[in-house]
Amino acid sequence: MQKLLFGMLLFICFLASAQKTDQKLEKKINQAIKGFNGDIGIFVKDLKSGKTVAINADTIFPTASIVKVPILMGITDKIMKGQYAYDSTVAYDSSYLYRGEDILGEFKDSGLIRIKKLIMLMLTTSDNTASLWLQALSGTGTRINQILDSLGYKSTRVNSRTPGREVNRSRYGWGQTTPREIAGIIESIYRTKIFTPYYCDIMMRSLGRNYWDEDEGISVIPPYIEVFSKNGCVNQTRNEVMLVNAPNRPYILSIFTKNNKDQSWRHDNEAWALTRKISTLLWDYFEPKDKWIKPSKN
Repeated sequence: MQKLLFGMLLFICFLASAQKTDQKLEKKINQAIKGFNGDIGIFVKDLKSGKTVAINADTIFPTASIVKVPILMGITDKIMKGQYAYDSTVAYDSSYLYRGEDILGEFKDSGLIRIKKLIMLMLTTSDNTASLWLQALSGTGTRINQILDSLGYKSTRVNSRTPGREVNRSRYGWGQTTPREIAGIIESIYRTKIFTPYYCDIMMRSLGRNYWDEDEGISVIPPYIEVFSKNGCVNQTRNEVMLVNAPNRPYILSIFTKNNKDQSWRHDNEAWALTRKISTLLWDYFEPKDKWIKPSKN
């Protein structure tokens, strides 16, 4: 009798999962990623129907610069609690310098800047120096990880400059997440569930100004469509999470890769090309041409 009940329970769980999965879209995506030279994880959600596609969606991947989404949560928590104001002025300390092409790296010690501009630099241009500074202002990765844990995110963590995370940093770099969890974070901000609606709206506006829109999946979305996104790239990893506010069926795409054979920085990099392919597939799937009316410019 117990075996029968257990079997029925498994069958019910299977049916529930099948009803939640967009099997037609899943087939299209699996076909599109066939032969990719690396490890890939994808999570897609139709925000209207709730149907999803999950391919290695619970596998942990390096975040690269997508770690800046949890950092955004950390600094917003501080602002919401009154420890800073959104337009507070802070003085630059060169110990946060992350050498590269960062705008903020050109600052001199004690140069003044507002926190809202640091957030803009972190998310819009992916400025690493601004991100390290905001991570420190947030209470370091330790505090950010406490926030993530309190919200039920068990795999998404900040590793860099965070005591006790040294082993994870050596494996994943600055941060780690799964395609499903980071998509869930973006959706929770969008639905104003993480913080108050006012602060979630501020976070969404910050995520809607991505400068990096030439190689990534965002590049194939029409420019008059609102997209909230963050991407992250290092040699062996090309990642992107984006919420496309499509007129008929808004959706989320979270795509992560690691151990990529193609480590080039050309537009035709295999992972970037695949991301654009998946992004095009989703746009055409959720916004078919026969239902799409381009907004008038009049």
